[in-house]
Amino acid sequence: MSFCNLMETLVALFLLSLFGLSMAEIPNKIGVNYGMLGNNLPSPARSIELIQSMKFSRVKLYDANPEVLNLLSGTKLQASIMVQNHEISGIGSSQAIADEWVRNNVLLYYPDTIISFILVGNEVLSSTLDQDRELWRDLVPAMRRIRASLRAKGIRTIKVSTPLAMDVVESTFPPSSAKFRSDISESVMEPLLRFLNGTRSHFFVDVYPYFPWSGDPTNIDLDFALLQGNYTYTDPGSRLVYTNLLDQMLDSITFAMSKLGYEKIPLVIAETGWPNGGDLDQSGVNVHNAAIYNRNLIKKLTAKPPSGTPARPGVNIPTFIFSLYDEDQKTGPGSERHWGLLHPNGTSIYEIDLTGKRPISQYKSLPLPTNNEPCKGELWCVVAREANLTELRLAIEYACASGNGTCDALMPGGECQEPVSEYLRASYAFSSFWARFRSQGATCYFNGLAEQTTSNPSRGSCKVPSVTF
Repeated sequence: MSFCNLMETLVALFLLSLFGLSMAEIPNKIGVNYGMLGNNLPSPARSIELIQSMKFSRVKLYDANPEVLNLLSGTKLQASIMVQNHEISGIGSSQAIADEWVRNNVLLYYPDTIISFILVGNEVLSSTLDQDRELWRDLVPAMRRIRASLRAKGIRTIKVSTPLAMDVVESTFPPSSAKFRSDISESVMEPLLRFLNGTRSHFFVDVYPYFPWSGDPTNIDLDFALLQGNYTYTDPGSRLVYTNLLDQMLDSITFAMSKLGYEKIPLVIAETGWPNGGDLDQSGVNVHNAAIYNRNLIKKLTAKPPSGTPARPGVNIPTFIFSLYDEDQKTGPGSERHWGLLHPNGTSIYEIDLTGKRPISQYKSLPLPTNNEPCKGELWCVVAREANLTELRLAIEYACASGNGTCDALMPGGECQEPVSEYLRASYAFSSFWARFRSQGATCYFNGLAEQTTSNPSRGSCKVPSVTF
């Protein structure tokens, strides 16, 4: 062995000891999140074929779907399956229930289906509702019981973890100042980190640079969020230099863990990506930005030697891209339904190369985005598609049930009373509701019946309210 090779090996072994990684974990694997909240998606069998054809090596599910787990049998895809949130409390309070869950969702498929992780819940700590806070208490006990069930069956290769959102830290800026929220730090995060550390498991975190950028596009450079490397930031506390927002967010988790005494727990990016479309009032959501982000992400993940992050240089971070498909039944802003790599018909929304070997210059050029700047002007929320009158009438009832004058114009004697069409009445109700309650989180969706438009739908004396940006 040459001196240079010897030094490379020693450096690798040092990093392994520093971060608690095994040799088996060194090759980086890129996975994909396979969600099913769509009424027009390909069958699970076709979906597994597509995942394999795209050369993904891991797939993350949001449940333990028996059809999918059967289809994964005999493939080389490594699966991460999920205990759903409503199952946590029962499992956390009863070893028998945990044993039954493992028997029904693991033993029936393993080892023919490669199950790498059991993820207990999804973003459990993001909700602060009183009824959801009970899950905080039950989370780590449920993880312990699931692991005990696995160990009792002699299964030691499946790790147990839980995916958390970035809201578990109080701030990601600067990374060196990050700490876990005071309401969960001692009660949940410390026992969780103790469990992950003691079982040599991983900290799963959903990391979306899009969200902090979209919340403050004036002060956060778009290229910094898209991993373009055209902007740098130096953390005044650590003096570490950051070239992208993803690293900054990841290192805030690392620093927060260090403050509780856990410096070696490896990270997994449970979800990351960029929306390829959305509502007219959502800047930066377009195919161009989505393609740039994911291409740069893959380039970073496949770099040799691994790039890691400024706080953990040279360390691989297994990553699941969100998501396989655009899912039309997801609620919330329009962008929630447009995170996919594939259209529901299975065709690519844009080109990506999971090997990271293809230069970005070789991709087909995409139309330059026109919505990277904040929207300015008026928007209306109107009927999106042909719908039967029963659907529209139920949606109108929902919008008008809030009172507060939302639907006064639709009342007897109002400007939008009959003979105005049902579609215009619905557009009035949708727009009025959205205009009144948007600041409280209301969206222009209405179970897929509504969409935003810059065209004023008003007719005659029926003046439809608008939202001004």
